[in-house]
Amino acid sequence: MLEEIFQALGESPKGKKCVGMEGLVREGSEVMDGAFEGAVLDSGRIGAARRVEHYEMAAYGGGCAIAKVLGETKHASLLERSLEEETETDGKLTELAEKINTQANEESPRKEKGESKPGVKTSKRVA
Repeated sequence: MLEEIFQALGESPKGKKCVGMEGLVREGSEVMDGAFEGAVLDSGRIGAARRVEHYEMAAYGGGCAIAKVLGETKHASLLERSLEEETETDGKLTELAEKINTQANEESPRKEKGESKPGVKTSKRVA
């Protein structure tokens, strides 16, 4: 849809590197490289994906508002459709998170004092 808008404007869809999105991707990578496993790891992944979706929703919403002010109703409509798709994806991720978070809680019973936190990998030391 963005390519269609750029083509209609006679512009190239090339852009600058998005530092904000790069940061979100880096945060998501940190979750995957962290000390989590199982449903707790999945919960972290979903959270990272939702942050990306919200960033995209903000971008499409802002672009749509600008297109409306400029009287570009066709472009606004296309951006609004992209916003709706991102919102739908976020809704699906939210539903999935509810299930995964419940699963993470169920598969990780409360640990006694001194033991690891639920879903956190522990290293075994040999004495």
